[in-house]
Amino acid sequence: MAQDLEWTAPVMRAGYAGRGLVYLAVAGFSLWAIWQGGSAEGTGSALARLENSAWGKAVLVAIAIGLAAYAAWRVIDAWFDLEDHGTEAKGLVARAGMVVTGLIHLALGVAAISVLFGSGGGGGGESSLAKAASAVMQWPGGRWLVGIAGVLTIGAAVYYANKAWKASYRKNLYGNEATRRFNTLLRIGVAAQAVIVGVVGGFLVTAALRSNPQEAGGVGEVFDWLASQPFGNALVIALCLGLLAFAFFLFVNAAYRIIPKLADDKPVTLKSTLG
Repeated sequence: MAQDLEWTAPVMRAGYAGRGLVYLAVAGFSLWAIWQGGSAEGTGSALARLENSAWGKAVLVAIAIGLAAYAAWRVIDAWFDLEDHGTEAKGLVARAGMVVTGLIHLALGVAAISVLFGSGGGGGGESSLAKAASAVMQWPGGRWLVGIAGVLTIGAAVYYANKAWKASYRKNLYGNEATRRFNTLLRIGVAAQAVIVGVVGGFLVTAALRSNPQEAGGVGEVFDWLASQPFGNALVIALCLGLLAFAFFLFVNAAYRIIPKLADDKPVTLKSTLG
């Protein structure tokens, strides 16, 4: 199998690079906006800004290709179980989650193409997550579905937080000079992702409890919520810096991530080199 599926490694690396570009754009444009006296921006606004920046269209194409590759990688990974999760209940849930995250990133890739061809929206108006929540709430039991999605999203945030706390990502990265030197930065990036995912999950639960899909929101709404808290601007800046670290984490994965079923029997991991 390892020999037959070697072609999946470039797909995986392109996918992580595409994700990294998205978070780099979101954090970079948000920090620039704050520096200019404005406010942090969500994913949609960042993609729209890219269209009007130097080399922006080329970056949008790279993002779209990368996110499509990431979506393909998640499906391929789940189907062939390349990360060796197994076929027991826990493993099957993890593999199903891969497919879901793949579809989410495919939607982001479509959004990048929409911006590129002039059919995408900017940062104003209703968030895409609020629109999705509104549509789901029209279904029988829709409020429950949105609430369950929120609880599962919070569960994912707990997973990310635990991943940062225990640095468990180290077993999935090759151990070398680059990964050893920046281990702390990698941990900060994963922790920042936990914050984003946790707040988004909280929004979804609130939307379900209040029967108000407008309570749902994505990255942009997370920034808005943080800005309304005491020391809000400092919190937003800290989260933007954390997302830059998460973009770096994704780029490191693009370069050095281990695919267990394609790797040597005992690859030298970051975990083994750091002890």
